[in-house]
Amino acid sequence: MPRSNFTPAAALFRHCLKKRRITAGLTQRSLAARLNRPQSFVAKYESGERRIDVVEFLEIAEAVGFDPSELIRELR
Repeated sequence: MPRSNFTPAAALFRHCLKKRRITAGLTQRSLAARLNRPQSFVAKYESGERRIDVVEFLEIAEAVGFDPSELIRELR
């Protein structure tokens, strides 16, 4: 299976992450500050330019304030 950031599943994952960030009232800059990362980190994974690993996903979930298992269920 090819690893692509532009499959429908990857696009849905990115959309869900961005939706949760916006719902939490966070900008890319404010989320990046919570993660101690540059704003470009958030911009790149939201646009599909960069993949995130499981550890980063869990850090993002904690910083935004959502249960990561709920997002995973939404993707199924």
